[in-house]
Amino acid sequence: MFEAVRLTNQILNELGCSEVNDVEIEPLNIEYESCLFYIDQKKYRSRRAKKTTNKKGYFTVFWIKDDNNKNRPYNWEETPGKIIITVIDGNKKGQFIFPKVVLAERNIITTDDKKGKMALRVYPPFETSLNKTAEQTQKWQSDYFIDLTDSINKTKFSELY
Repeated sequence: MFEAVRLTNQILNELGCSEVNDVEIEPLNIEYESCLFYIDQKKYRSRRAKKTTNKKGYFTVFWIKDDNNKNRPYNWEETPGKIIITVIDGNKKGQFIFPKVVLAERNIITTDDKKGKMALRVYPPFETSLNKTAEQTQKWQSDYFIDLTDSINKTKFSELY
C-alpha cells in the first residue's frame, strides 16, 4: 500500500478512529500515490506531494483524461468532499486536508465559471525562505495543514477530517 495511506491509517489508529477502506487506485497519477478511499462513510481523494529540486515546496497533480484522451483538471462533480495531500520528507511529515469548496474557491478544481488546475504546489510550515507568492499560498494553505512530525493535534484533526 502507498506510504500516504499507511500514514493516514497510523494517524487514525492512534486516535482510535476507523481505518481507511475501499481504496481505489487512480492509475493515471500513480507516481503521486493517487487513490480514492473511504473513512467511515466519507470519501476522500489522496495524493502524495513530492519535493522538487528546482523550486521550494512540494508538488502534486490533479488531472484525468477527457473523452478525447486529453488531460484536464478534476471537476466539481467528480471531486469528493475532501482531498488529502500527504508530505513525507525525511523525519518531517504532515497532511493538507483541503475541502472541495476551498479547492473551487482557489480555482484548483473546475466549476461552471472556473477552469481549474492540473497541478498544485503545497508549502507546509516547515518550508521556509519562500518568495512572496509562495508565502501567500503557504498562508492560506496553513489552515488546512496538520503537522505529524512529532505529535497529532487532535482538535485540528477533528476539524479537518
